Amino acid sequence: MISEPERLLFEPLIRDIERLKAARKAIILAHNYQTPEIFHGVADLRGDSLALAREAAETDADVIVMCGVRFMAETAKLLNPHRTILLPDSRAGCSLAESIRPQDVRELRRRHPGVPVICYVNTSAAVKAECDACCTSANAVAVVESLDSARVILVPDEHLARYTASRTDVEIISWHGHCEVHERFTASDITELRALTRAYVLAHPECPDDVQQAADYVGSTSGMIAELTARRPASALLLTECSMSDNVAAVHPEIHFLRPCNLCAHMKRITLENIRDCLERLAPRIEVPDEVAPKARRAVLRMLELTASPRAALAESGASTRPGAPLGV
Repeated sequence: MISEPERLLFEPLIRDIERLKAARKAIILAHNYQTPEIFHGVADLRGDSLALAREAAETDADVIVMCGVRFMAETAKLLNPHRTILLPDSRAGCSLAESIRPQDVRELRRRHPGVPVICYVNTSAAVKAECDACCTSANAVAVVESLDSARVILVPDEHLARYTASRTDVEIISWHGHCEVHERFTASDITELRALTRAYVLAHPECPDDVQQAADYVGSTSGMIAELTARRPASALLLTECSMSDNVAAVHPEIHFLRPCNLCAHMKRITLENIRDCLERLAPRIEVPDEVAPKARRAVLRMLELTASPRAALAESGASTRPGAPLGV
């Protein structure tokens, strides 16, 4: 949570943001990787990429402020074409999303005719428009198996593709994209800390294979939250973005969190100051070109429809959180 000195420091900005939210009929969505003063201080809805996509599809707010990165704001725009979508800092991108282009997907289709393409939600709207369905790390297996195909192309994250392939009989054709945050973790990080502690180790599927093999649990951000809620280890090591540990620790004070985390510079571009400023100016606005939006929207909606099934719901572990609710519940 936010400490009392921090609360006093942030209080004027939080007050301004709350006033502007009311005036603009706005709602703030915050990803799990946002800093505590945003995640706990001003966010109305919080969660991982899948949770935020669902919340964006269901809100009736006039304005949506996406405290995340560009692909998340684009997804919100795809699901709310007539609403104003704001990204507080237009430079908040994603190394993984930038690792693949629309023409790369077209080339994969040329090489593998007739094979359906699934794109990770961590892609641009232009890439989504070239795909048959989207997925997140929480529902990748469910989406792959829903297509009833012996082979599936899954882009862009190579490690997520291998993780998914290990959990299904479907052959996965992958791309060579990586997340610059999760790619920096190594198995030696786990070995060194295990030599000193008995921490329960949780890793994201975007981590390299050796890290996944060494971890006690591998899963999405919502999956990690659900696992910690169920297991309640004395100490835990989350191999993911730094603020994830901060935000989970706030609702699990009984767990001691070790923090050899890596920062996402793009996520950290979002601040209380630029949230306030974007609400004042109603900018920067996110727009998706008319020639891209319909196809990209179809891929996102297919994911949401597929993962609304009972089987897919069981395959996911975790959900979005609202203020005051335990994470992952």
